[in-house]
Amino acid sequence: MFPKAGGGWQVIAVLIALLVMLPVLALIGFALQGSPGLWPHLFRNVLASALGQTIILLSGVGVIVASIGTVTAWLIAGFDFPGRRILGWALLLPLAVPTYIIAYAYLDILHPIGPVQSLLRDLLGYDSPRDFRLPDIRSMTGCILLLGFVLYPYVYLPVRALFATQAANLLEASRTLGAGPMRVFRQIVLPLARPAIAAGMALALMETLNDIGAAEFLGVRTLTVSVYSTWLNRTDLPGAAQIAIVMLMIVVSLVLFERWARKGQTYAGTARRHLPLARVRLRGVAAITATMLCTLPVLVGFIAPASYLIHQAWRRYSYNGIPTRIWSEALQTATLALIATMIAVGLGLLIAAATRLRPSKVTHFAVRISTLGYAVPGTILAIGLLPVIIFADRQITAALGLFMTNAPQLILLGSGAALIYAYVARFLAIAAGGIEAGMTRVPQSMDHAARSLGQSPTGVFRHIHIPLSRASMISAGLLIFVDCVKELPATLLLRPLNVETLATHLYGEAARGTYEDASIAALMIVLIGMVPVFLLSNRI
Repeated sequence: MFPKAGGGWQVIAVLIALLVMLPVLALIGFALQGSPGLWPHLFRNVLASALGQTIILLSGVGVIVASIGTVTAWLIAGFDFPGRRILGWALLLPLAVPTYIIAYAYLDILHPIGPVQSLLRDLLGYDSPRDFRLPDIRSMTGCILLLGFVLYPYVYLPVRALFATQAANLLEASRTLGAGPMRVFRQIVLPLARPAIAAGMALALMETLNDIGAAEFLGVRTLTVSVYSTWLNRTDLPGAAQIAIVMLMIVVSLVLFERWARKGQTYAGTARRHLPLARVRLRGVAAITATMLCTLPVLVGFIAPASYLIHQAWRRYSYNGIPTRIWSEALQTATLALIATMIAVGLGLLIAAATRLRPSKVTHFAVRISTLGYAVPGTILAIGLLPVIIFADRQITAALGLFMTNAPQLILLGSGAALIYAYVARFLAIAAGGIEAGMTRVPQSMDHAARSLGQSPTGVFRHIHIPLSRASMISAGLLIFVDCVKELPATLLLRPLNVETLATHLYGEAARGTYEDASIAALMIVLIGMVPVFLLSNRI
């Protein structure tokens, strides 16, 4: 046996965990320092309404993503019908469309004088919107439906993976005993899929809580929208911090719900390799119904908004060309995302190595803490990070003032360092999880062989872990880069003055109602968002 690595790797893991949790700790401290008299005012004028709308939105989205994700996963995994092979990966495509883009697209698609309602009036013989119009999409119902149809892949992915592995033997046994499809689904599929459904629902609901653009565009005043308006419109940072604390409590509740749903859910393994689930071939009406049920989410969640974006972008290009500022905004977006990606991948590599080179309770606890940032909405991170960055900026300015007369102000906040910090803290879990999964494929015997040849733990990390983790580092880096490009709440709150990214450009144009001018930026974000979809489609 080789002696354990020095405490340096454990210290690294603890420091990274502190960097991730610092904004959350600062947020709690900042909210507690706020005036106690704020709470009654906030509850009367903000929290009562915003909390109620947030709970309704989360409940509705949860029901829709669980229903669509579970049913489509069961159909794709357990049955054979026309289009199943294509729909199997096409059901992932809504992941490429951020929630604020789908809201932006459907606001124009379903506008009273938009293409859908205009076509319906022509078919029904009506002349104007006063004679016939659909219910307004700017409503709680519209927000629930749109978010549900774009976030269901968070449930579809884990549930389908479960059906493809653990479920096969149980489902085959139930079919052999004569159970019909509905009975199998009700008594076997749903109980079996409960942990995967809960995990996917928790992720989807965290994304719903993180959303700011879709809710604001669709007229739903959630807690996230209230934080944004309280901070920027009312310049009330303590009030925004106290609202963010309520959001943090909801996040903790979602995490606890997901763990409760998985409690006691274990599966007996066998020495044999899992056999693939034998799919039942559907015919006639059943086959058509299955195809339609799997096509509808793809149509609503991807094809319709993507087609709209392509059409609007082409119109903008035909009339006025591509706006020149879009290239500078794309460059700024790519620069911020690339820097954050490189830092996150580097820290993720250190975390993964620490768990391998210095396994201990302290290290594992620090690693778990460092990956909690993904569960914290960008709005909470931004609110908590602001006082930390302002304090650091003041210290830097004071230090520089010792050597120069006019020391620069707000260096970190004005340079984008605060935004990069938020990106890294939020998406570090992707890097740590992906790289750690890649490292598990490297046999421990290689570490032992290197140590027996005189390599230190750091030498093992440099010569063994880094070279053999390059593939997982690249995959994690691509996912983080895409998430940074799509991130809107943290970018809106922490971007430097006069800096526009593709996401904030789209948000501003959509808020003004100039949809054609926003279409090119939206289409670029969707195309970038398709990268992880292709990566995931190759794994299922």
